[in-house]
Amino acid sequence: MSIATNETYKGKDGNKVENTHWHNLVVWGKTAEIAEKYLKKGSELAIEGKLTSRSYENREGEKRYITEVVVNELLMLGKKD
Repeated sequence: MSIATNETYKGKDGNKVENTHWHNLVVWGKTAEIAEKYLKKGSELAIEGKLTSRSYENREGEKRYITEVVVNELLMLGKKD
């Protein structure tokens, strides 16, 4: 799954700038089961994990690189439905 993080700051011209970054998550075991059962698009959460990088070849034989967060702990935030 992936999550979005938002960054907001004032640009050189003083106007508000908002950037959204997407991060790929890798979740295993019981944590994955909980995420599948309870999380939905827009859910707020906090994660703890480690960054990992790997490479693979796509169908055209080109080497691609990817960085992922391997999740150790997941904390659901926000309101209960």
